[in-house]
Amino acid sequence: MAKKKIKEIIEEIAFDFMTDNGLELYNVEFLKEGRDWFLRVYIDKQGAEDDYVDTDDCEKVSRLLSEKLDELDPIEQNYYLEVSSPGMDRELLTPKHFEKFTGKLVEVKLYKGVDGKKLYEGVLVGLVDGNVVIKDEDDKELMFPLDQVAKTNLAVVF
Repeated sequence: MAKKKIKEIIEEIAFDFMTDNGLELYNVEFLKEGRDWFLRVYIDKQGAEDDYVDTDDCEKVSRLLSEKLDELDPIEQNYYLEVSSPGMDRELLTPKHFEKFTGKLVEVKLYKGVDGKKLYEGVLVGLVDGNVVIKDEDDKELMFPLDQVAKTNLAVVF
């Protein structure tokens, strides 16, 4: 089964329930690790970036998905269903994620180094014309073409 189709099925099954419970779908992964398949569903709170998913939220969504997926049976092989938060150091994957976390501290990892560095940290300005734009500690704006960016994650500050 195609990954995109699985994501669409999860969105369709869970959308109303998650909206009613102040949650949103962050990401869906369907992957094989060793001999086992895993359907990983990452959920987040709607709107506020400082409000986090708890275990009760994960349990509710897991029960709903488990019941609906058993009923529809859209996935041929056996798999493990995991529902969780994307974490404090979440990867920014979509334009919506970049928009939601504008103004937050991020780490940008590049495929190939620029000025001898592959890892940059700064405040996210946004996703602008296909570039990840951040401001470094000297308030200098840095732009990285999206196709050169391996990952952009929220930085965890303690």
